[in-house]
Amino acid sequence: MAPQGEPILEVRDLVKHFPLTQGIVLKRQIGAIKAVDGVSFELHRGETLGVVGESGCGKSTLAKLLMALERPTSGTVKIKGKDIAKARGAELKRVRRNIQMVMQDPYTSLNPRMTVGDIIGEPYEIHTEVAPKGDRRRKVQDLLEVVGLNPDHINRYPHQFSGGQRQRIGIARGLALQPEIIVCDEPVSALDVSIQAQVINLLERLQNEFNLAYIFIAHDLSVVRHISDRVAVMYLGKVVELGRDAEIYDRPTHPYTQALLSAVPVPNPEGREGRERIILQGDPPSPANPPSGCRFRTRCWKAQDICAQEEPLLQIRTGAAHPSACHFAEVHDVVHAQ
Repeated sequence: MAPQGEPILEVRDLVKHFPLTQGIVLKRQIGAIKAVDGVSFELHRGETLGVVGESGCGKSTLAKLLMALERPTSGTVKIKGKDIAKARGAELKRVRRNIQMVMQDPYTSLNPRMTVGDIIGEPYEIHTEVAPKGDRRRKVQDLLEVVGLNPDHINRYPHQFSGGQRQRIGIARGLALQPEIIVCDEPVSALDVSIQAQVINLLERLQNEFNLAYIFIAHDLSVVRHISDRVAVMYLGKVVELGRDAEIYDRPTHPYTQALLSAVPVPNPEGREGRERIILQGDPPSPANPPSGCRFRTRCWKAQDICAQEEPLLQIRTGAAHPSACHFAEVHDVVHAQ
């Protein structure tokens, strides 16, 4: 979907460092975990930005920063021009209503002691202006119907639903306050493949119906491609490539993105012909002690002296249509299975 007007979400130079301390009484800081380290992007109404990367790259920390569940070390997160990172009290409550979250695990994100009606209706206890008490039950039943569940099951408990149904309950809870942005933190990774498709289709239908903007975090590249308009590839706390889905998947320029795409399974053996499998050496470095210069250089086959001395900026390189953070970025045409 093409961007619509001014961005609804603006993230600029976002940094989150978790201090490493030593000592029990006099805790002395001896370092920091650089979970998110200088991330910038924009999100428009009705758009989906996919965020991909391997475990430990900072995806979930980014989600918590966007929700103000964590306070950034520096940088800004502006929702409709208001910096949620600096908001407090009533202002934070007002701004946060516009951004809601769908959690990764539908088994642990729902309170087993609460009925479905209480779970979905709980946001109304905080934002009483959205739904008067006498109108809440009807609103909750409407939300159950919107996500494809039986409104008559409002008094059931989470254990009486399947995993896919529980995730629909989580989506209904996210819709309760009529937000404009929903952060989806790996919302289908705990579900069976057939159920994943149903949930993805539901999210797409809701986006079209309510003009929602999504931040869709996942490690499954095929899922991200199906739902995303643009894709941000993260490595060790930084965005190393950012572009439209076709640009990233068909003509990636960063070596890390190329390696990720080469690892996507191909069910048809004939589709593997012409595909170059890129095997990365070693494990990702620790975010407490990232390499100098380019953070990917310790695993990159293109690395040269400049990669250790100078950090590459996220910018458009020669011959590319989208930005990447690599001194030696070049377009790599990907052969996809038919």
